[in-house]
Amino acid sequence: MAEVAAQITDAVTQANVKVLAEAPAMAMGSLYQALAHSTGMMFENSVNTQQQQNMLQQSATAQGVIQMYSVDTLSDADAASALIEGIVQILQTNQ
Repeated sequence: MAEVAAQITDAVTQANVKVLAEAPAMAMGSLYQALAHSTGMMFENSVNTQQQQNMLQQSATAQGVIQMYSVDTLSDADAASALIEGIVQILQTNQ
């Protein structure tokens, strides 16, 4: 067997140690990047949901105002009182 020079052995050992020492830092960097991306997506989704809720609230308010303004209260009251008088007359004639 041929002997390997000590300088080559040291260089290979140092290169392997360097790669092994960088692995945790690379893993943490990748983890932090994934967490930052997930957090950004979470905030994007919450803003989108809030915008949709605001649109629903505005449309519900508009629909309620339209219904309030479309009700003719005086004619409804007249119709209700006429209906009640008619029911009273029917009940009186059936007794």
